[in-house]
Formats: sequence, structure tokens, C-alpha cells
Amino acid sequence: MIVVVGIGADGMAGLSERSRRELQSATIIYGSKRQIDLLDSSVTAPRRQWPSPMLPALQALRDRHAEDIHIVASGDPLLHGIGGTLIRLYGPEHVRVLPHVSSVTLARARMGWNAHDTEVISLVTAPAHTAVRRGGQAIVLSKSGATPQEVAALLDAHGRGDSICTVLENLGGPTERRRDATARQWAQDAPHDVDDLNVIAIRYLPDQRLSPLPDGAFMHDGQITKHGIRAVTLAALAPRPGERLWDVGAGSGSISVEWCLSWKGCSAVAFERDERRRDNIGFNAAAFGAEIDVRGAAPDGFDGLEPPSAIFIGGGLTQPGLLDACLERLPTGGRLVVNAVTAESEAALAQSHSRYGGQLRRFQHYHGEPLGGFTGWRPQMPVTQWVMTK
Repeated sequence: MIVVVGIGADGMAGLSERSRRELQSATIIYGSKRQIDLLDSSVTAPRRQWPSPMLPALQALRDRHAEDIHIVASGDPLLHGIGGTLIRLYGPEHVRVLPHVSSVTLARARMGWNAHDTEVISLVTAPAHTAVRRGGQAIVLSKSGATPQEVAALLDAHGRGDSICTVLENLGGPTERRRDATARQWAQDAPHDVDDLNVIAIRYLPDQRLSPLPDGAFMHDGQITKHGIRAVTLAALAPRPGERLWDVGAGSGSISVEWCLSWKGCSAVAFERDERRRDNIGFNAAAFGAEIDVRGAAPDGFDGLEPPSAIFIGGGLTQPGLLDACLERLPTGGRLVVNAVTAESEAALAQSHSRYGGQLRRFQHYHGEPLGGFTGWRPQMPVTQWVMTK
């Protein structure tokens, strides 16, 4: 059995009697240096510090030891912690978790925030821009003492400089400290003595959460799937939690961004041959905290990637071999959505529909505009859409 014991910054003093007995009866204990150093002399078992990288050591744990193995971990080991990794490796029947109060729970208590109103974001392994939001509140788990300024600078750069950032260090310990400032202040004049053990409570301001997003929210050069068509395209793509999209001919990346914002864990790979548009996609990904891998032209950029849950083709349909390459990489049950605006690409869609089936639709949007003293209808370019499931 692998027994994972959560421990806080207050060390042994904060442990429950059950957790304390587990550690005092252990035959060997693994953990990071920070957690191992919190144990006192009543814990007599040999202590082993995790190597880097840690995953190979976790995979070999059961091979090295026949007896029970004890592990000390920070706070609640099942909250972005080692507990979930061990359960995935060995199964819940071989792992027992004794949680401590997590840093997220302590942070919410200090802020007076309800759990159901607060998002939890981990930057321990994720890039800092994935903590950018357009509103709401979140507890952000930092990678190091440099994380608060890095996140604040991104918020300020993307119009979130008024956001309130509270950095909470060594929560629950004797050296606990709280510092409040706006993101703009943290970005411009962050203190240099922030402890690596910190979390950031962020109230994102101004609150501009919208769905679908207006076209003006994106950096683009005119190559963007417009608001109304973007809404019906996302409906056709039907994202689900944790799924990955391939956005081919991504333009501004607006479809990728909306996909990533739709559900927790959604991510995208955007393929775009134009370098300036790739820069726009990167900017938009950072502005909305979206997890988007930006690559060059398709299908060359497909090599080495895990298969997607869905593929959207917004450009380049008439490129020889592109559609076939997409269909080849799409797994059984995956969704394909293709938008076309030219006669040539429409003809390709009609042929594909005849060959593979699915749904063929055409959208025509009109906008009311002044016409003398009256109002007339001005049409946008019609969009033909083919939707199929492999």
C-alpha cells in the first residue's frame, strides 16, 4: 500500500492524530525536501528526497519496496498534487490518501471566497498565460516566487491591470504573509522577497465575460470567423471537457480560443502558414488564457501530434491532399467541420458530402444599415458548412 500524507506549512503540529501515527509507524518516507524537513524527531523512518524528474521514481516505487510506502505531500495531495498521479499509476485500491487542509482552502478562507465561486488554476507545470481570465476570481498555485509578477505583467498587458492580486505566502505557517495590490502595481514594482511557497488570489477586473466573444475582442487582420458564423461553428464542433481541437487555417485563432474557453481542460492546436497571423493567434491565446499550440502550415505540422477529438478547417481546403490528411488523422468518432466561402471550396465540399455523408448547410447573414432615411439589408458573404462524424 502507498500511503500519502498531506502536511501543511505548520508541519507536525498541524497534523491529525491519524496522520501523525502513520508517519511515526512508517518504514520509509518519500517527499520533497521542503516536506521532509517539516518532520520532527518522532518520525524515525529513513527519508528519501524525490529526484528530478520525479515521474520515473513514482513508476518504480512498487518495484523497490515490498512493504508499505509512505509519502509526505503538500496540503491535499488530490488537489493538483501527487495523489492523483499515484492513483493513475497504481489504482485507487493501492493508494490511501490522508489529506491536510489545502493551500487553496486556506487562501479562500483568508479571502472570504466560496468554493463554488472560485476557480483553481495551477501554474506548477502550465505556462503563466493560462491564468489570464476576462472576469471572475481564482486561486492560482504558483511555480515560484517569480510567478506573481509574471502573471501580473500578463494581466496588465492584456487589459486586466485593474485586477486585484493578493499574494499569500507560507499559508498556515508561522511566517504567513499577505500582500495586496493591483496587477498593474505588481507588474511594475513587485517585491523581490516573495517566498516560493505562495498562491495568488486574483479578482479579475474589468469583468468582460461573454460567449461568443465579439470580433473586436481578437487581434486579427480581417481573417477571422465572424461572430455569428463562429457561434454556429462551435455548435457544430460540439466541444466536450478535456478535448483537443485541430484548427486548420486558423487565421486569428478565434475558433481555437472559443473552443478552449468552452469547457475545463479543452485545448487546441492551430495551424497557420502566415507568420503574422501566427503572432496574432499567440497574442489571442495569451489574452484569454487559452492553451493553444501554434504551428505552421498543415498538413506538414501534423507529424508527431496526438490525434484530435475534432478538426475545423477554416482555410486552405483547396490545397491538394489537405482534406484527405485531416480525415486520415481524425479518429473514429471524431468530428470534422469545414467552412467554405469560395465557389471552388464549395465544390470540394459538395463532392466530400457525396462521398462521406454528413450534413451540408449554408448560412447567409444580413445586417441592417442606413439607406437614405430608411434601413436596408446588406448581406455578408454566404458560408457553406460541411459537418461529419468519422
